[in-house]
Amino acid sequence: MKKLGLLFKDTSEQQIKDSLKESESVFIMNYSKVSSPDLSNLRQSLRGMQARIFMVKNSVARRALKDSGLDTLVKTIEGPCGLVFIKTEPVDVSRVLCEFARSHELLKLCGGSLQDRILDQKDIEALSKLPTKEVLRAQLVAILNSPLSRMTMVLKKNLNSLVYILEEKQKKAR
Repeated sequence: MKKLGLLFKDTSEQQIKDSLKESESVFIMNYSKVSSPDLSNLRQSLRGMQARIFMVKNSVARRALKDSGLDTLVKTIEGPCGLVFIKTEPVDVSRVLCEFARSHELLKLCGGSLQDRILDQKDIEALSKLPTKEVLRAQLVAILNSPLSRMTMVLKKNLNSLVYILEEKQKKAR
């Protein structure tokens, strides 16, 4: 029979592996000296975004990441680490994490994985600065609508010129 500590480590490792399979992205953060209420607030703000934080021992996290094929992320794990598993939109989650890291200087984003791409701290910060999905959609609609608007103005200008010419001819005919 396994000792309780080993059983807990094995269960945690299996949870990390399962979460890595289910998640689209994962970020690694160092939460050294961040208070428990602050971490609870961060958890609550991430819960609505289909993201969750998993605090784990470094040795367990390293083994789970190696077994999942994310060997390059192993070197980013130092100090008390937390894994943020993201099931859907990583931009919003990175925005919340970066804002939280700015207000809590002891929290540090170490790196992560976005689908098959490995991210470092700068990549996560750049991801947080991207516009929201709604803004991108509005920009796309504006871009697609622009040629139609221009064509309408050109056609209207030609029509206005024709009307102006006809009015001038009518004035001269009088």
